[in-house]
Amino acid sequence: MSEIKVNIENEDEDNKSNEFSNSDKDSRNNSEKNKVTILLAEDDEFIRDIYNRIFKMNGYEVVLATNGLEAMKKMEKITPDLILLDVMMPYQNGKEVFKKIKKDDRLKNIPVVFLTNVSAEDDIEKELLEQADKYLIKAHFTPKEVVAEVALLLKNKNE
Repeated sequence: MSEIKVNIENEDEDNKSNEFSNSDKDSRNNSEKNKVTILLAEDDEFIRDIYNRIFKMNGYEVVLATNGLEAMKKMEKITPDLILLDVMMPYQNGKEVFKKIKKDDRLKNIPVVFLTNVSAEDDIEKELLEQADKYLIKAHFTPKEVVAEVALLLKNKNE
């Protein structure tokens, strides 16, 4: 099994990287067209900012949405390589967005990761959440672990 490494550079420490460095600077300086695009739909500004920063530090392009409706509108214009969805969001929640994605021929094969603090409370909800490529409880994963999970998911998709 290959090791997935995550860059957790601290901008205040002269951009030093530790043992979790994702790659050398050459691979992080790929042209924009070669970057993997992640759509992050998260209504909590603090959490959205943390994930936006860490994914960008690891060479991903990030498109942000503050709610489900905005996420769907952004996906009319872009086709992300992966979608990170919070479950509880205003206007359209993550489950509603997920159902729409899976019905859309252009979007249905894009990996979807639920990133949430909501656990499935009934069998129907659990079944829906388990249809996603990953279901991650925010409180159980650090941001760098989420990046590693996403990297592994994308790597397996491309193999």
